[in-house]
Amino acid sequence: MTRVAFARELESASDAIADVSRADLAIMLRRAAIRLRNAGGADLEPRTDDALASIATEMGIPKGDLVARIIREWLETNAYLPVPHALDEESATEGNA
Repeated sequence: MTRVAFARELESASDAIADVSRADLAIMLRRAAIRLRNAGGADLEPRTDDALASIATEMGIPKGDLVARIIREWLETNAYLPVPHALDEESATEGNA
């Protein structure tokens, strides 16, 4: 269920709170708490979300970390963020410092 659909369900329940059973209300509130706790990004279309989940599994990293990496690399590639340069003692450099 998407976030938008879930929000509609909560709004509908709030409009008819007297008609919602205590058990159903408890379930919806628990689901809302879980969604809020795990909220951390944008809603993606299912194909995109599935592709990211597959790649994250293949790489052995959480999907959120993969998305953060993709965005950071895109920003660096397009000069919106500086590219970090890690120089060690064995790195060759040219020019004036």
